[in-house]
Amino acid sequence: IFCIFCSFRQINFVLLISRQGKVRLTKWYSPYAQKERTKVIRELSGLILTRGPKLCNFVEWRGYKVVYRRYASLYFCMCIDAEDNELEVLEIIHHFVEILDRYFGSVCELDLIFNFHKAYYILDEILIAGELQESSKKNVARLIAAQDSLVEAAKEEANSISNIIAQATK
Repeated sequence: IFCIFCSFRQINFVLLISRQGKVRLTKWYSPYAQKERTKVIRELSGLILTRGPKLCNFVEWRGYKVVYRRYASLYFCMCIDAEDNELEVLEIIHHFVEILDRYFGSVCELDLIFNFHKAYYILDEILIAGELQESSKKNVARLIAAQDSLVEAAKEEANSISNIIAQATK
């Protein structure tokens, strides 16, 4: 089977930035000190947010390429090596957004703000160590549903234990 993602190497980091420059999600697959991460976010926010809408979605930056795509009020950005294929990364970004859309039902910035842990979980199902691991939306949806049911079961168990303790201490 031919896979468009097969020649791809590694994503160095993922950033989701709002139009106002607020960071909504970051995932680092290459080692960056905290000070350097802050600097990277500041630099890239300024670089990407000021670009015109008719310019291409690739930016050369510090010997890397940053591939980004705007969906509504969010910029989804991924940093790759200079020799990697930008179109593959655009497909990975779109794949991530489609899965977020399916999960949240037309995802918006507020979904990611209030459910950031779920957005990270979805990203972790798609990318591991900066490499695409799951290209099937159905498989990702199945895994996320299983995770949600585990979380619900744990909440119910915690509630029942709390009720037992409350009854015992009366």
